[in-house]
Amino acid sequence: MKKLKNLFIGKFIHVLLLMSVLVTVTTTFLVIVLLGKESLAFFSEVPILSFLFGTKWSPIIDHSFGVLPLVCGTMWIVFGSVIFAVPVGLLIAVYLSEYASEKTKKYLKPILELLAGVPTVVYGYFALTFITPIMKWVNPEIEVFNAASGAIVVGIMILPMIASLCDDAFRSIPKAIKEGGYALGANTFEVIKDILIPASKSRIGAATVLAVSRAIGETMAVTLAAGATARLTGDPFVSIQTMTAYIVQVTMGDAPAGGVEYLSAFAVGTLLFVMTLTMNIIGNKWVFKSRIRIA
Repeated sequence: MKKLKNLFIGKFIHVLLLMSVLVTVTTTFLVIVLLGKESLAFFSEVPILSFLFGTKWSPIIDHSFGVLPLVCGTMWIVFGSVIFAVPVGLLIAVYLSEYASEKTKKYLKPILELLAGVPTVVYGYFALTFITPIMKWVNPEIEVFNAASGAIVVGIMILPMIASLCDDAFRSIPKAIKEGGYALGANTFEVIKDILIPASKSRIGAATVLAVSRAIGETMAVTLAAGATARLTGDPFVSIQTMTAYIVQVTMGDAPAGGVEYLSAFAVGTLLFVMTLTMNIIGNKWVFKSRIRIA
């Protein structure tokens, strides 16, 4: 009787776990089907090459559907945030791993992780009320909504991810390797520069890729901080519009449901989905390879 009961429990757990996996797979499949269906309807009216390589995005006024201005705005946010977050996150990880005492780590770690729990809309208002005024104090010509402000605030948002992943990478290095460096007469800085960072470069790269995929999909913070002006520009101090911000604009009722303007949001979402999926695949493969090398 006991064996039968254990067998039943085992089968029940197996079915429960399988259903949990199927929920995620089914959700992903439904998202792909939904985006694909609406995107095909959009591309039946707008040539895909005009969409991918067009330089003007004004779907509601001029019916221009060149997505490059939205991609440009998204890339300003992504690269700007990574340029800010990766060096700072790396320095934080080095400090926590090699310099901070256990008592200091006890207080700093929760504070750092608390940043990940702040709502994105709060970050957007933080950019508007704190970061942008500082930038305008330095240069009054900077627009209220600008790409640089959005990039900085997104960099702050992805900072906990980069710092935590880099810290984990440093801690995964065998202690004997670092002790060998000290035994050869190296100081702490030399151990970090010549042993710690080179041995962790694969995981640091993976952390960067995963942070990029997080920054690509950010919505509310950049909508509030960077503005809603779709333009192909090389100036980070003017208003831009990201792909996610445009999707928000459409869902606010600026375009009639079922029209080509409405369908354009699904086309932009599909492109965003492909970009994010590609970055996640690259990041996961990078992490997997780095684990193999460490093992």
